[in-house]
Parts: sequence; structure tokens; C-alpha cells
Amino acid sequence: MITKYISELVSYGRENGLIESCDEIYVTNRLLELFGVAEYRKTESGFPLRPVHEILEDMMAYALAHGIIKEDTVTIKDLFDTKIMGCITPAPSVVRQRFQEKYELSPKKATDFYYKFSIATNYIRKDRIAKDEKWVTDTEYGPIDITINLSKPEKDPRDIAKAGQAKKSGYPSCLLCKENEGYAGHFSHPARQNHRIVPVTLAGQEYFIQYSPYVYYKEHCIIFNSEHTPMKINRAVFEKILDFVRQFPHYMVGSNADLPIVGGSILSHDHFQGGNYTFAMAKAEYESTFSLPGFEDVTAGIIKWPMSVIRLQGEHADSIVEAADYILACWRNYTDEDAFIFCETDGIPHNTITPIARMRGDRYELDLVLRNNITTEDAPWGVYHPSVDLHHIKKENIGLIEVMGLAVLPARLKKEMSDLADVILQGKDIRADEILAKHADWVDEWISEYEITEDNIMDIIHDEISKVFVRVLECAGVYKRTAEGKDAFMRFIKFLCDPPEASKEALN
Repeated sequence: MITKYISELVSYGRENGLIESCDEIYVTNRLLELFGVAEYRKTESGFPLRPVHEILEDMMAYALAHGIIKEDTVTIKDLFDTKIMGCITPAPSVVRQRFQEKYELSPKKATDFYYKFSIATNYIRKDRIAKDEKWVTDTEYGPIDITINLSKPEKDPRDIAKAGQAKKSGYPSCLLCKENEGYAGHFSHPARQNHRIVPVTLAGQEYFIQYSPYVYYKEHCIIFNSEHTPMKINRAVFEKILDFVRQFPHYMVGSNADLPIVGGSILSHDHFQGGNYTFAMAKAEYESTFSLPGFEDVTAGIIKWPMSVIRLQGEHADSIVEAADYILACWRNYTDEDAFIFCETDGIPHNTITPIARMRGDRYELDLVLRNNITTEDAPWGVYHPSVDLHHIKKENIGLIEVMGLAVLPARLKKEMSDLADVILQGKDIRADEILAKHADWVDEWISEYEITEDNIMDIIHDEISKVFVRVLECAGVYKRTAEGKDAFMRFIKFLCDPPEASKEALN
């Protein structure tokens, strides 16, 4: 039976452009070796082409039954099925050559090829991505995207135990390093035999493109530094992300901030995130504009968004880089005690920026999201962080993706919201349920506003979750959407346009 699956997988590779006819015998022999099979007779074509995850499930069932893998945990199966796919994944040189050939036709043809390739190799596991729960809700800031992330499988306790017992390795240095390409993986590091990366030069420096295996949005890609070097928001970042959208004008790209709490999950490796998606923030309009002295060819203004965003637009990338660098320097050194904004306390810096770049027709556009990571005894998780009354929905850091208007919510919410709907419909006491009790105060806020039925309960819960996410973003904004907050924001704009003499010396 395994020879049938091998024939089927080889046919899949041919159909999806992973192998050529001259590779077929070689790939078949690699798979026979992997499964310890000595005899082989090719199964004639004619069977329907199945999704690759179904072929792999049958292959892993065979491997488990014949002792090739010892347990059926998620991690063990992921390590093995990635090893299988590595047998039919072309070499990096082949992938890079194809990408370049497509790029010479158009940047979009290149990314279309590479994204389809990443799905075909099962690096992007479409069967898992399909499990994610997603919806869109209209808000005063436009349509907000919500996703409950179900594509990351929960760890089996047996895998956790093995990972704890395994010898620690410093290779690759992190999940983003270029050394992951083709890496076999282990219990605490995913296998990457089917992983291929594509080089790109940004402002004269070598980076690589890869797609996120979790694809939170359309063609969600990661652009990472060739070297394992920490993230840092500076002038060079503005140059690089604007250079990226010049080379790939159909993509947006942004960077997480470079400080804890307001930064991303991997601050140790310089990287950006991009993709072929228009986020809600990109649709936000200017609320007001202002003129930056010395940058007359740059349109600058504040956009209507729950967080505090300055948008720059212009035809010349160099001018936008200069303006953004100036705003960053001003923000790094800006304190407004009345607004509880401190650039540093006890020598620890707090002010930084989350930048996002895109093309708007033939004009460059750069959004600068002002961030501050100060903490207090009352808010040890961060003053500009979701408040504690929102933690039942979202308590994790607000990174680049959330900043742009896409909530990535924890998997626990799927079951909790389903159970919550049942409890509400049955008229039971939410506080009597140990797991659901944390949602009780939230439900009390809105339940009387609706005539709830079995048909509309989940839509109502979805809308109310979306409202919570908007409040989460407002919490993360350094300037609130109040009259007082808007006045404080304008004080910073005035500082940008006419800084005091002492500040001018510090900026120079």
C-alpha cells in the first residue's frame, strides 16, 4: 500500500511543479529509502489527485503501523511529514532561479509563484489554516478583521516532556534564521526540509523573503535579515521598507516596534512582515494635515484610527525617509507629563514607532504609529496596553498585525464562545462556570441590548468581540480619542513643527 502512496505523492509533485519528469526516479528512490521499502512497482495513474495532507496522513499511518515513527503526537507527525515533503521539494537554487525568472516578468508573477509553491510543499498547511475562524465587523474606524487562530496545533504533553528532556541547541539561532532552510528540526524546533527562502536586497543589505506558515492574512510574508541581529527602529528601517514596496508595489510591509511590550515576539532577529492585503488602517482617512518645515514635498497628517498614527505621503522615498527619521528622533526625546508620556525613566527608553509602508498609486505612503511601553505598579503589563477588563478576550501584546486592524485572538476563545452561547441561550448563570466566569461582566454590558435567538447569538458575540478589539487598540494608543487626548497629540505636532531651542540641540 505504501508504494501506492509514494506513486501518488510523486504524481502530486509533478502536477504542482515541484519535480520534473527527470526527477521522478530519484524522488521515488528517496521515498522508498525513507520508508524502508525494497520492492516497488509504479502504480499507474488514474486515481484522483487528493489534497497533499490526505496523502501524508495515509503515509504516516503506514509509518506508525510499521514502527518508522513510534507515537502519533502532533510534533512527531509534523517532523516526519515535513521530512517526506522534503523529498519532493526542489533545491534552493532552483526555487530562486524560478522566482527571478518570474520577477523579470512582473513582481506579482514572482510572488504568485512563490506563494503557490509554499502551499504546494505543505510549508503552508492549508488544511490547518482553514480551521481559523474569521469575520469582519464594521466599526467607526472602518471594517475590522478578527481571527481566532486555530492553525497552530496545541502541544501534546508527551511532546512537551520530550522537548524538556532534549539537549538544547543554538542552531539555528532562532526560527527566522536562514539556517532553517532544509533543517530537520526536533521536539522544540519545527522541521523545515520543505522550506525555501528567496533573497532580496533592501537599501543595499541582504534580506530573505519567506511566507508565514500561519498566514494570518493574504500572502502573509516575513522579510528577515540575513544575519541574526536584533530589531532596531531607525532611519535604515524606513529606507528598507520603502525600498521593499518599490520592488514589490502590490505588497505592504511593516515592522514591529523595537521595545518589549509594544514590540513583536522575536525582537532578537531583525525582520519585517508584509503581504498582499489591504488592512483597515490603510483605508483610514486623514483627520487633519500639517506642514513639516523642511519637508514641503511630503504630505503629513493624523489619520482617523484608534491608535496614534502620523501618515506621510510623497513621490520621493528619500524625502519620506528624512521626514520619518526626524519624527522618530523627536518622538524618542519627547516627554509630556500632562499626557503621561515619558521618553525615559531611570535611563530606560519608552518611546518608539511601529512603521508601515505601502504604495498609494505612484506615491509612497508611510504610517508611523507612536508607541510607548512605560509600566506602573497599577499597570505592570504596560500603560498603553489592553486594560485588565479586556484581558478575558485579549491580553497579549499589540504587535504590527493588530496595530493595522487585524485581531489575532487565542484559540481558547472558539470553545469558550461556543459554550458561552449555550449558557446564554439556556439562561444559566455565567458566573457559575469556572472557565466562562471571566466573561460575565462583559456579557452584562451588552446582553440587554439584544433580542437573542439561537440564530443570531454567534453574530452578536462576534460583533461584541470586535468592539472589544477596538477598545484594545484605543488602549494601545498613546493619545486617546478624547478632546484631551487630541489636544495632547496636537502638542506633539506643534513640537514637530517648531521644537524649542533646547530640543533642537538635542535632536542635532
